[in-house]
Amino acid sequence: MIRFARLAVLGVTAGFLIGAGWVRPVAAQGSGSATLDASRAHGQLLCGIAGNIPGFSLPDSQGIMKGLDADTCRAVAAAALGDAGKAKFVPTTTQNRFTALQSGEVDLLARETTWTLGREGNLGLEFAWINYYDGTGFLVKTSAGVKSAKEMDGATVCVQPGSSTELAINDYFRLNKLKFTPITIADLSEIQAAFLSGRCDAYSTDASALATFRFTQGPKANDLVLLPEIISKEPLGVMVRKGDDKWFDLVRWTFAAMITAEEKGITSANVDTFMDSTDPDIRRLLGVEGDMGKALGLDNKWAYNVIKQVGNLGEMWDRDITPMGVPRGINNLWNKGGLQYAPPIR
Repeated sequence: MIRFARLAVLGVTAGFLIGAGWVRPVAAQGSGSATLDASRAHGQLLCGIAGNIPGFSLPDSQGIMKGLDADTCRAVAAAALGDAGKAKFVPTTTQNRFTALQSGEVDLLARETTWTLGREGNLGLEFAWINYYDGTGFLVKTSAGVKSAKEMDGATVCVQPGSSTELAINDYFRLNKLKFTPITIADLSEIQAAFLSGRCDAYSTDASALATFRFTQGPKANDLVLLPEIISKEPLGVMVRKGDDKWFDLVRWTFAAMITAEEKGITSANVDTFMDSTDPDIRRLLGVEGDMGKALGLDNKWAYNVIKQVGNLGEMWDRDITPMGVPRGINNLWNKGGLQYAPPIR
Protein backbone atom coordinates (compact mmCIF):
# COMPACT_ATOMS: atom_id res chain seq x y z
CA MET A 1 0.00 0.00 0.00
CA ILE A 2 2.86 2.39 0.74
CA ARG A 3 4.37 1.76 -2.67
CA PHE A 4 1.12 2.59 -4.48
CA ALA A 5 0.69 5.73 -2.37
CA ARG A 6 4.06 6.91 -3.62
CA LEU A 7 3.04 6.12 -7.19
CA ALA A 8 0.00 8.32 -6.84
CA VAL A 9 2.23 11.18 -5.76
CA LEU A 10 4.75 10.59 -8.53
CA GLY A 11 2.40 10.10 -11.49
CA VAL A 12 1.94 13.06 -13.81
CA THR A 13 0.46 12.01 -17.11
CA ALA A 14 0.93 8.25 -16.96
CA GLY A 15 -1.55 6.01 -15.19
CA PHE A 16 -0.89 2.99 -13.02
CA LEU A 17 -2.58 -0.39 -12.94
CA ILE A 18 -3.72 -1.01 -9.39
CA GLY A 19 -5.94 -3.94 -8.55
CA ALA A 20 -8.58 -4.23 -11.25
CA GLY A 21 -8.57 -0.61 -12.36
CA TRP A 22 -6.39 1.86 -14.17
CA VAL A 23 -5.75 4.90 -12.00
CA ARG A 24 -4.63 8.25 -13.44
CA PRO A 25 -3.12 10.35 -10.67
CA VAL A 26 -3.70 14.04 -10.29
CA ALA A 27 -1.04 16.34 -11.79
CA ALA A 28 1.67 17.72 -9.55
CA GLN A 29 1.13 20.79 -7.43
CA GLY A 30 3.78 23.18 -6.15
CA SER A 31 6.99 23.01 -8.15
CA GLY A 32 5.34 21.67 -11.30
CA SER A 33 7.21 18.37 -10.86
CA ALA A 34 5.51 15.47 -9.08
CA THR A 35 8.87 13.78 -8.52
CA LEU A 36 10.46 16.90 -7.05
CA ASP A 37 7.47 17.51 -4.78
CA ALA A 38 7.53 13.89 -3.57
CA SER A 39 11.28 14.07 -2.92
CA ARG A 40 10.83 17.26 -0.92
CA ALA A 41 8.02 15.70 1.08
CA HIS A 42 10.20 12.69 1.94
CA GLY A 43 13.34 14.78 2.39
CA GLN A 44 15.26 12.37 0.16
CA LEU A 45 16.23 11.73 -3.44
CA LEU A 46 15.85 7.99 -4.03
CA CYS A 47 18.55 7.09 -6.52
CA GLY A 48 18.92 3.70 -8.20
CA ILE A 49 22.53 2.59 -8.54
CA ALA A 50 24.45 -0.67 -8.91
CA GLY A 51 26.26 -0.37 -5.58
CA ASN A 52 29.04 -2.81 -6.47
CA ILE A 53 31.03 -1.23 -9.31
CA PRO A 54 34.39 0.47 -8.55
CA GLY A 55 34.57 3.97 -9.96
CA PHE A 56 30.78 4.22 -10.35
CA SER A 57 29.05 3.11 -7.14
CA LEU A 58 30.78 1.16 -4.39
CA PRO A 59 30.86 1.74 -0.62
CA ASP A 60 34.26 2.56 0.84
CA SER A 61 35.63 1.04 4.05
CA GLN A 62 33.42 3.37 6.08
CA GLY A 63 30.27 2.54 4.13
CA ILE A 64 30.18 5.80 2.16
CA MET A 65 29.01 5.27 -1.42
CA LYS A 66 31.68 6.43 -3.85
CA GLY A 67 31.81 6.73 -7.63
CA LEU A 68 30.64 8.67 -10.66
CA ASP A 69 27.05 7.43 -10.48
CA ALA A 70 26.91 8.07 -6.73
CA ASP A 71 28.17 11.62 -7.22
CA THR A 72 25.67 12.09 -10.04
CA CYS A 73 22.91 11.31 -7.53
CA ARG A 74 24.43 13.73 -5.03
CA ALA A 75 24.58 16.47 -7.66
CA VAL A 76 20.86 16.12 -8.45
CA ALA A 77 20.05 16.05 -4.72
CA ALA A 78 22.04 19.26 -4.24
CA ALA A 79 20.10 20.93 -7.05
CA ALA A 80 16.67 19.58 -6.09
CA LEU A 81 16.86 19.60 -2.29
CA GLY A 82 19.78 21.93 -1.60
CA ASP A 83 21.72 19.14 0.11
CA ALA A 84 23.85 16.50 -1.61
CA GLY A 85 23.63 14.44 1.56
CA LYS A 86 19.93 13.81 0.94
CA ALA A 87 20.67 11.33 -1.85
CA LYS A 88 19.58 7.88 -0.68
CA PHE A 89 21.18 5.06 -2.63
CA VAL A 90 19.02 2.13 -3.68
CA PRO A 91 20.96 -0.84 -5.13
CA THR A 92 19.41 -2.32 -8.29
CA THR A 93 20.30 -5.13 -10.68
CA THR A 94 20.36 -5.24 -14.47
CA GLN A 95 17.04 -7.09 -14.27
CA ASN A 96 15.09 -4.86 -11.88
CA ARG A 97 16.60 -1.41 -12.54
CA PHE A 98 13.93 -0.28 -15.02
CA THR A 99 11.07 -1.65 -12.94
CA ALA A 100 12.40 0.21 -9.91
CA LEU A 101 12.21 3.50 -11.80
CA GLN A 102 8.90 2.73 -13.50
CA SER A 103 7.24 1.80 -10.20
CA GLY A 104 8.45 4.86 -8.30
CA GLU A 105 10.78 2.94 -6.00
CA VAL A 106 13.49 5.35 -7.17
CA ASP A 107 13.31 8.91 -8.51
CA LEU A 108 16.36 8.61 -10.71
CA LEU A 109 18.41 5.78 -12.22
CA ALA A 110 22.19 6.27 -12.45
CA ARG A 111 23.41 2.75 -13.06
CA GLU A 112 25.78 2.50 -16.04
CA THR A 113 22.75 2.22 -18.31
CA THR A 114 23.16 2.59 -22.08
CA TRP A 115 20.92 5.04 -23.91
CA THR A 116 19.15 3.14 -26.69
CA LEU A 117 16.08 3.73 -28.83
CA GLY A 118 14.43 0.53 -27.60
CA ARG A 119 14.75 1.50 -23.98
CA GLU A 120 13.60 5.07 -24.43
CA GLY A 121 10.83 4.11 -26.84
CA ASN A 122 9.36 1.14 -24.96
CA LEU A 123 9.86 1.56 -21.23
CA GLY A 124 8.11 4.84 -20.44
CA LEU A 125 11.52 6.19 -19.42
CA GLU A 126 13.94 8.69 -20.91
CA PHE A 127 17.59 9.67 -20.65
CA ALA A 128 18.28 13.14 -19.30
CA TRP A 129 22.03 13.20 -19.92
CA ILE A 130 25.11 11.06 -20.63
CA ASN A 131 27.54 10.95 -17.73
CA TYR A 132 29.97 8.50 -19.37
CA TYR A 133 30.66 7.72 -23.03
CA ASP A 134 31.66 4.08 -23.19
CA GLY A 135 31.70 0.97 -25.40
CA THR A 136 31.56 -2.82 -25.07
CA GLY A 137 34.91 -4.56 -24.76
CA PHE A 138 36.44 -7.94 -23.91
CA LEU A 139 38.79 -8.94 -21.10
CA VAL A 140 40.83 -12.15 -21.47
CA LYS A 141 43.64 -13.92 -19.66
CA THR A 142 47.12 -12.93 -20.83
CA SER A 143 48.03 -16.61 -20.87
CA ALA A 144 45.44 -17.24 -23.62
CA GLY A 145 47.61 -15.36 -26.09
CA VAL A 146 44.56 -13.71 -27.69
CA LYS A 147 45.33 -10.33 -29.30
CA SER A 148 42.00 -9.59 -30.96
CA ALA A 149 38.33 -10.34 -30.43
CA LYS A 150 38.31 -11.85 -33.93
CA GLU A 151 40.50 -14.65 -32.57
CA MET A 152 37.76 -15.80 -30.20
CA ASP A 153 35.84 -18.16 -32.48
CA GLY A 154 34.28 -20.83 -30.26
CA ALA A 155 34.97 -18.95 -27.03
CA THR A 156 32.79 -18.88 -23.94
CA VAL A 157 31.95 -15.36 -22.83
CA CYS A 158 30.71 -14.31 -19.40
CA VAL A 159 28.05 -11.60 -19.63
CA GLN A 160 25.24 -10.20 -17.48
CA PRO A 161 21.75 -11.11 -18.74
CA GLY A 162 19.45 -8.28 -19.71
CA SER A 163 22.33 -5.93 -20.45
CA SER A 164 23.03 -4.09 -23.70
CA THR A 165 26.34 -5.97 -23.70
CA GLU A 166 24.49 -9.23 -24.29
CA LEU A 167 22.98 -7.84 -27.50
CA ALA A 168 26.24 -6.19 -28.59
CA ILE A 169 28.31 -9.37 -28.42
CA ASN A 170 25.60 -11.38 -30.19
CA ASP A 171 25.65 -8.83 -33.00
CA TYR A 172 29.45 -8.77 -33.13
CA PHE A 173 29.93 -12.53 -33.35
CA ARG A 174 27.15 -12.91 -35.91
CA LEU A 175 28.52 -10.08 -38.06
CA ASN A 176 32.00 -11.58 -38.03
CA LYS A 177 30.70 -15.14 -38.64
CA LEU A 178 32.12 -16.38 -35.35
CA LYS A 179 30.60 -18.78 -32.84
CA PHE A 180 30.53 -18.31 -29.08
CA THR A 181 28.78 -19.63 -26.01
CA PRO A 182 27.38 -17.05 -23.58
CA ILE A 183 27.66 -17.75 -19.87
CA THR A 184 25.01 -15.51 -18.34
CA ILE A 185 25.39 -14.61 -14.66
CA ALA A 186 23.42 -11.81 -13.02
CA ASP A 187 25.55 -11.08 -9.96
CA LEU A 188 28.61 -8.95 -10.73
CA SER A 189 30.94 -10.55 -8.19
CA GLU A 190 29.91 -14.02 -9.37
CA ILE A 191 30.51 -13.21 -13.03
CA GLN A 192 33.96 -11.83 -12.22
CA ALA A 193 34.79 -14.87 -10.11
CA ALA A 194 33.64 -17.16 -12.92
CA PHE A 195 35.98 -15.42 -15.35
CA LEU A 196 38.97 -15.51 -13.01
CA SER A 197 38.36 -19.21 -12.26
CA GLY A 198 38.41 -20.09 -15.96
CA ARG A 199 34.73 -20.90 -16.34
CA CYS A 200 34.67 -18.60 -19.38
CA ASP A 201 37.35 -17.51 -21.83
CA ALA A 202 36.38 -13.86 -21.85
CA TYR A 203 34.46 -11.36 -19.74
CA SER A 204 32.46 -8.76 -21.66
CA THR A 205 30.88 -5.54 -20.45
CA ASP A 206 31.54 -1.82 -20.82
CA ALA A 207 35.24 -1.19 -21.37
CA SER A 208 35.32 1.22 -18.43
CA ALA A 209 34.10 -1.50 -16.07
CA LEU A 210 36.61 -3.97 -17.48
CA ALA A 211 39.45 -1.49 -17.02
CA THR A 212 38.48 -0.75 -13.43
CA PHE A 213 38.06 -4.46 -12.65
CA ARG A 214 41.52 -5.16 -14.07
CA PHE A 215 42.92 -2.27 -11.99
CA THR A 216 41.44 -3.70 -8.79
CA GLN A 217 43.45 -6.90 -9.28
CA GLY A 218 46.58 -5.08 -8.14
CA PRO A 219 49.77 -7.05 -8.89
CA LYS A 220 47.72 -9.57 -10.88
CA ALA A 221 46.42 -6.90 -13.28
CA ASN A 222 49.07 -7.92 -15.81
CA ASP A 223 47.52 -11.39 -15.93
CA LEU A 224 44.55 -9.81 -17.76
CA VAL A 225 44.37 -8.10 -21.15
CA LEU A 226 41.73 -5.68 -22.40
CA LEU A 227 41.39 -6.43 -26.11
CA PRO A 228 41.63 -3.44 -28.48
CA GLU A 229 38.19 -3.78 -30.08
CA ILE A 230 35.37 -1.56 -28.81
CA ILE A 231 32.41 -3.21 -30.51
CA SER A 232 29.56 -0.83 -29.69
CA LYS A 233 28.63 2.69 -28.69
CA GLU A 234 27.56 2.71 -25.05
CA PRO A 235 26.53 6.20 -23.92
CA LEU A 236 25.80 5.63 -20.24
CA GLY A 237 22.94 7.85 -19.19
CA VAL A 238 20.86 9.00 -16.28
CA MET A 239 17.20 7.97 -16.57
CA VAL A 240 13.93 9.45 -15.36
CA ARG A 241 10.28 8.60 -15.93
CA LYS A 242 8.52 10.11 -18.91
CA GLY A 243 5.69 12.52 -18.17
CA ASP A 244 7.41 14.67 -15.54
CA ASP A 245 9.03 17.23 -17.80
CA LYS A 246 10.11 19.55 -14.99
CA TRP A 247 12.04 16.73 -13.33
CA PHE A 248 13.65 15.82 -16.65
CA ASP A 249 14.69 19.48 -17.04
CA LEU A 250 16.13 19.63 -13.54
CA VAL A 251 18.28 16.53 -14.03
CA ARG A 252 19.46 17.59 -17.50
CA TRP A 253 20.43 21.11 -16.42
CA THR A 254 22.26 19.83 -13.36
CA PHE A 255 24.75 18.25 -15.77
CA ALA A 256 24.85 21.37 -17.93
CA ALA A 257 25.74 23.39 -14.82
CA MET A 258 28.61 21.05 -13.93
CA ILE A 259 30.01 21.19 -17.45
CA THR A 260 29.69 24.97 -17.57
CA ALA A 261 31.46 25.24 -14.23
CA GLU A 262 34.39 23.21 -15.54
CA GLU A 263 34.55 25.33 -18.68
CA LYS A 264 34.71 28.47 -16.54
CA GLY A 265 37.27 27.06 -14.11
CA ILE A 266 34.81 27.07 -11.21
CA THR A 267 35.38 24.34 -8.63
CA SER A 268 33.98 23.34 -5.26
CA ALA A 269 37.01 25.00 -3.65
CA ASN A 270 36.87 28.35 -5.44
CA VAL A 271 33.18 28.85 -6.29
CA ASP A 272 32.72 31.54 -3.63
CA THR A 273 35.40 33.70 -5.25
CA PHE A 274 33.29 33.83 -8.42
CA MET A 275 30.23 35.34 -6.75
CA ASP A 276 31.34 38.87 -7.69
CA SER A 277 32.35 37.90 -11.24
CA THR A 278 31.39 40.31 -14.03
CA ASP A 279 30.98 37.45 -16.53
CA PRO A 280 27.21 37.30 -17.29
CA ASP A 281 27.33 33.52 -17.86
CA ILE A 282 28.91 32.95 -14.46
CA ARG A 283 26.51 35.33 -12.72
CA ARG A 284 23.51 33.50 -14.18
CA LEU A 285 25.04 30.11 -13.35
CA LEU A 286 25.60 31.00 -9.71
CA GLY A 287 22.26 32.78 -9.29
CA VAL A 288 23.75 36.24 -8.79
CA GLU A 289 21.51 37.61 -11.54
CA GLY A 290 18.65 36.35 -13.65
CA ASP A 291 15.96 33.95 -12.50
CA MET A 292 17.17 30.62 -13.88
CA GLY A 293 16.08 28.58 -10.90
CA LYS A 294 12.45 29.54 -11.24
CA ALA A 295 12.24 27.78 -14.61
CA LEU A 296 13.20 24.52 -12.85
CA GLY A 297 11.00 24.98 -9.80
CA LEU A 298 14.10 25.78 -7.72
CA ASP A 299 15.71 28.77 -6.10
CA ASN A 300 18.50 30.57 -7.91
CA LYS A 301 21.26 28.95 -5.83
CA TRP A 302 20.59 25.49 -7.30
CA ALA A 303 23.74 25.38 -9.46
CA TYR A 304 25.86 26.98 -6.74
CA ASN A 305 24.77 24.19 -4.40
CA VAL A 306 25.76 21.54 -6.96
CA ILE A 307 29.21 23.02 -7.55
CA LYS A 308 29.92 23.82 -3.88
CA GLN A 309 28.83 20.43 -2.56
CA VAL A 310 29.81 18.04 -5.39
CA GLY A 311 32.07 19.96 -7.78
CA ASN A 312 32.25 20.35 -11.53
CA LEU A 313 32.28 17.47 -14.00
CA GLY A 314 36.08 17.30 -14.07
CA GLU A 315 36.26 17.10 -10.29
CA MET A 316 33.89 14.13 -10.34
CA TRP A 317 36.01 12.40 -12.98
CA ASP A 318 39.28 13.02 -11.13
CA ARG A 319 37.79 11.83 -7.86
CA ASP A 320 36.04 8.73 -9.14
CA ILE A 321 37.49 7.51 -12.46
CA THR A 322 41.11 8.71 -12.65
CA PRO A 323 42.17 6.49 -9.69
CA MET A 324 40.96 3.50 -11.71
CA GLY A 325 43.60 4.21 -14.35
CA VAL A 326 41.07 5.13 -17.06
CA PRO A 327 41.99 8.12 -19.28
CA ARG A 328 39.25 10.70 -19.75
CA GLY A 329 39.43 10.63 -23.56
CA ILE A 330 36.11 11.39 -25.25
CA ASN A 331 34.57 12.13 -21.86
CA ASN A 332 36.52 15.37 -21.76
CA LEU A 333 35.02 18.77 -22.50
CA TRP A 334 34.29 19.64 -26.11
CA ASN A 335 37.07 22.26 -26.11
CA LYS A 336 39.57 19.60 -24.98
CA GLY A 337 38.74 17.05 -27.67
CA GLY A 338 35.84 15.36 -25.87
CA LEU A 339 32.08 15.11 -26.28
CA GLN A 340 30.82 16.89 -23.16
CA TYR A 341 29.18 20.11 -24.30
CA ALA A 342 26.64 22.17 -22.39
CA PRO A 343 23.95 24.41 -23.85
CA PRO A 344 23.94 27.97 -22.49
CA ILE A 345 22.31 28.73 -19.15
CA ARG A 346 20.36 31.86 -19.99
